[in-house]
Amino acid sequence: MKIKDILEESRKPFPSLEIVPPLKGITNKELIESVRPFMEFNPRYINVTCHRDEYEYREEKNGTFSRHLVRNKVSEVAVCSAVMAAYKIDVVPHMICGGNTADDIDNKLSDLKFLGIENIMALRGDCTAGEKRFTPAEGGYKYASELVAAIRDFEKGSGIFSIGVGGYPEKHFEAPNMETDIANLRKKVDAGADYIVTQMFFDNRVFYEFRDRCRKAGITVPVIPGLKPLTTARQVSLLPEAFSIDIPVELTAEIQAAGDDREAVYRTGTDWCIAQCKDLLAHGVPAVHFYTMGKAENIVRILRECF
Repeated sequence: MKIKDILEESRKPFPSLEIVPPLKGITNKELIESVRPFMEFNPRYINVTCHRDEYEYREEKNGTFSRHLVRNKVSEVAVCSAVMAAYKIDVVPHMICGGNTADDIDNKLSDLKFLGIENIMALRGDCTAGEKRFTPAEGGYKYASELVAAIRDFEKGSGIFSIGVGGYPEKHFEAPNMETDIANLRKKVDAGADYIVTQMFFDNRVFYEFRDRCRKAGITVPVIPGLKPLTTARQVSLLPEAFSIDIPVELTAEIQAAGDDREAVYRTGTDWCIAQCKDLLAHGVPAVHFYTMGKAENIVRILRECF
């Protein structure tokens, strides 16, 4: 079922989940078992992330270096197929501009259509290691709005896919200001996106302000908040650096007060996320998206408390 239709038909908010493809070497059974704890809550769909291909240079016997493709993870399409087969659930594979030509995208869309997958999360993707500004593949797409348009062009009006895109309540780090970032988000919606899933945030006021800005800009599609519970003290510094987000003073103080007590930090992060989720539900969000990072324990507790 298309996510667009799920959002339109749902009478109450629901949780959506995002998992990361595992490293190669894991078995199909192990993958399925890692997802099983979430099935207690009858999720409507599961998102599966993807990462651009990486390359490494290896020294040859003659002293020269050759470039080699490195793929350490199971593909998102393989994970989607396994999850669909095991649980008869809708899946949302992520598709990125980074590292893909237009032909690559068309071939991937053909595979998804063949498998009966009706949903896509369309993203630009991250820069490569050491790259300051995003560089598209030759003959590829520079912006997520172009990717959305390409998917709609592939459909030729048939409406095969429901498309989600990313939104940034605290502004994408490359945007010069929030107004420009919202304008770029509007371009993605105008290109054919059906809904928005936000980057993680830890202050709900940031989300409500972002949602209001979207509506004022004429963006009327559903905006789904994305949450990730803190699990370690190091994330207080790592997450802002990696995702250009703020950690509220109150949460930072609670984490610091826990000191070296890892269990206390874990509980604090989980409790904060529970409070966020309950407040979001009280403010009428259509769904709450959880970045699970392949870990079930804290997410399961949050779901039990909130849904």
